[in-house]
Parts: sequence; C-alpha cells; structure tokens
Amino acid sequence: MVRAPLTPQERERGKQLAAVLRAARGSMSLVQLASETGLSHETLRKIEAGRIPSPSFFTVAAIADALDISLDYIASLCSDSDEHSQLPA
Repeated sequence: MVRAPLTPQERERGKQLAAVLRAARGSMSLVQLASETGLSHETLRKIEAGRIPSPSFFTVAAIADALDISLDYIASLCSDSDEHSQLPA
C-alpha cells in the first residue's frame, strides 16, 4: 500500500509535534526516553527532527505517557489554528 504524500498542513503539524515533544522532554536523554517508551532512540530522534511528521497514534501515546503529558495537550498545540503560536520554547 502506497501512502499519499503529506499535505503542507500535515507537514506543519509534524513540525509542531516535534517542537512540543522536544520541549516536553527537557533534559531527559533520548536514550532514557527510548528505554521508557520501548521505541528506538533513532525513531525518537527522527520524530523530534520532523523527519517522521506523522507518527502512529500509539507511538505518540507512548511518548506522551513517558513524558507525563496528555494527548489533549499535544493535540491542542498541534492544531491547524493559529493557537500553535503558544508552543513551549
């Protein structure tokens, strides 16, 4: 099955997701986050770099759980509206 190319809006949401997750991780290392999520540190690095702009729901859920942030919080910061200007630094 061939996946349709991402739209510019989907790519932008991927960048927003990357910024939210990088900020939420703070000083936690990628290796530590990988250990807590069961994901590879390389996958996490690609998500945070925006190279995987649309990770699966279960991947995002595992990361959110390990970082103790809600999926609602992530979704609110990764919306199509202008509210994403509130991204954490």
